[in-house]
Amino acid sequence: MQEIKIEENTNTRIDTFLANALNVSRSKVAKMLKEKCILVNGKKVKPSYLLQKDDIVTVLEYEEDAMSAEPEEIPLDIVYEDDDVLVVNKANGVVVHPAVGNNHGTLVNGLLYHSQNLSTINGEFRPGIVHRIDAYTTGLLMVAKNDDAHAILANQLMEKSTTRKYWALVWGVIPHDTGTIDAPIGRDKNDRKKMAVTSSNSKHAITHFRVLKRYKEATLIECILETGRTHQIRVHMDYIGYPIVNDPVYGRRKLIDDSGQCLHAKTLGFIHPKTGEYMEFDSELPECFLNIQKMFENQE
Repeated sequence: MQEIKIEENTNTRIDTFLANALNVSRSKVAKMLKEKCILVNGKKVKPSYLLQKDDIVTVLEYEEDAMSAEPEEIPLDIVYEDDDVLVVNKANGVVVHPAVGNNHGTLVNGLLYHSQNLSTINGEFRPGIVHRIDAYTTGLLMVAKNDDAHAILANQLMEKSTTRKYWALVWGVIPHDTGTIDAPIGRDKNDRKKMAVTSSNSKHAITHFRVLKRYKEATLIECILETGRTHQIRVHMDYIGYPIVNDPVYGRRKLIDDSGQCLHAKTLGFIHPKTGEYMEFDSELPECFLNIQKMFENQE
């Protein structure tokens, strides 16, 4: 059993909050709520319940579904594909690969339906997956279609020869045009479901950013990852006092809606594993991001 005390009025739906806190899908949270495996102040609530300050969320033991990774006909926004690599623009709310209790509706389920040729290096539940982004982060991912391609692409990530540019909306007006955050990231000692800047059991993490546009209450930035730690941009921007807008875990402010954080993997570049050609792809901001951005533009 796990108990979570809500420290402030976030006005966040419980399914959105727990999906991020427990790293599971909202559908799984809804099922647990229905089966009374999640209670608020000892009572059953609906997935739409808005959490209030001092609420006590109790997560009871839950019998997980057996792990599986089956092909599912899921729409994929494929930006590029050949015999070795595939670039996909991941939609909002889509988990990258199956996990215990979250076997369906993931990007991997869709990839297995789309292609019978995916790399096996990361095991049967992560075929083709070279790197990941959060469920409620949108944007570009590269997928390997064979083990040779996977090994080469993974090595490029390790050697920092790939290009990964993210666009983000952050709370607050950043006064300087550029910046670098060099701060180690590890598990939050007070909440094991979260990451934090810490010197204990942490890994080196560097994020570079530049300001694209300033609004009255927020700033649009571009972030370039030098390392790829879990929740890196979200943790780093929160650490310097400019948390990602609409982030239910690290945002520290009232959520605008339940569409997830305003963070988009916009540009992805890598050297093709077979041809040796450098390839770079760009993607448009998703509607969920644009809707919130327009809100800040209308305040000008």
